[in-house]
Amino acid sequence: MARSKETIFIQMASYRDPELGPTLDDLLKQAQQPDNLHICICFQYSKEDKFNSDIDKYRDDKRFTIIDVDYTETKGTCWARNRIQQEYKGETYTLQLDSHHRFVKNWDTKVKKMYNKLKKEGYNPLLTAYIPSYNPENDPEERINEPWELAFDRFIPEGAIFFLPQTMHDKDKPQLGRFFSAHFAFTEGKFCTKVPHDPNYYFHGEEISLAVRAYTHGYDIFYPNEVIAWHEYTRKGRTKHWDDDKTWVQKNTTSHARNRQLLGVDGEVCSPCNEKTFDKYGLGKERTLEDYELFAGVRFSDRSVTQRVLDKVPPPGSKYDMFFQKFKHCIDVHNDSFSYDDYTFIAIILHDKQGKELYRKDLSKEEVLNYRASLDGWWKLWVEYTGPLPHKWIVWPHSEKDGWVEYREGVIANTVS
Repeated sequence: MARSKETIFIQMASYRDPELGPTLDDLLKQAQQPDNLHICICFQYSKEDKFNSDIDKYRDDKRFTIIDVDYTETKGTCWARNRIQQEYKGETYTLQLDSHHRFVKNWDTKVKKMYNKLKKEGYNPLLTAYIPSYNPENDPEERINEPWELAFDRFIPEGAIFFLPQTMHDKDKPQLGRFFSAHFAFTEGKFCTKVPHDPNYYFHGEEISLAVRAYTHGYDIFYPNEVIAWHEYTRKGRTKHWDDDKTWVQKNTTSHARNRQLLGVDGEVCSPCNEKTFDKYGLGKERTLEDYELFAGVRFSDRSVTQRVLDKVPPPGSKYDMFFQKFKHCIDVHNDSFSYDDYTFIAIILHDKQGKELYRKDLSKEEVLNYRASLDGWWKLWVEYTGPLPHKWIVWPHSEKDGWVEYREGVIANTVS
């Protein structure tokens, strides 16, 4: 199929999604140059779904490539995305999406303009984000009209990083970012062949691995400073792949293991390992894994992050930044320490040696009642956070009648020098 200048390869993996049809309608309606789109859909369907016919009108449209896959035959999100990328035909740009979106007017022109401005500034841009939300049950009234960026939340137990959206601090220009969103990613079309999706991944680990792979292949991650599109996050009552696939846990476990080896999580090494273990799905050679960790302020070998990351300060990091690991500690206090029956809350606080507050969590009335019901009388108050090692804990109840009462504190032994 002949392509004109400035074409966009749209990648859209869809799994039994009633929003697919409305998403395609809006994608074309709001585009300034809809004829310059090549829209490839991995259409994972069930014959029982009544909304399948929503895309029939596009089956003879030359702008579309529709890959039909019975839902019992698909192997998961990353497999579907990889299958789509095999249909890349040299388009100028690519935009990866989910199948539940709405778009601003002239979205294609806006995102290309943003990309090319960054290109002229010397970057190799990859525009990505957890974009703001919409609710298909009340649209467009519930659309969020503020651009979002991605912020670190935590390392999950399996070693991947979980991140969350937040409103952008600086909307004057696109902001350098650490992380990759699989539901909105715009860059040069060659990305499809340079950093293709690893079909051996299932779901978890997909986004952090692509962030690192893109960076090590020389791409610069940016968060758009204006709204280009909206994404539905809830998919309320919709079927997901893991609802249908009884082997998804095994697939996900395999995916986590592969991600740990790729990124060296907890010092894990690829063994046995050879040049074909990751092949074209491995890290790039433009930058190293260590370059990414310094830039992003996250270190996989010991699951640590810098204060810059904790404070949600944009990258890049500095070689002088200190890395902190997750701290977990149990504070044991007995029921006898608490004599009031009108607590509004109980504050649990961690301080450093200088008395600076590092962490605070307030137990609600309901939580206090649950602790009071402890069979052996001991309250095991677990605190968990990422940051500098604390020196002292404080447990300080607040009474509805008398205010702050019954102050307790203790030194955390393993942090004493």
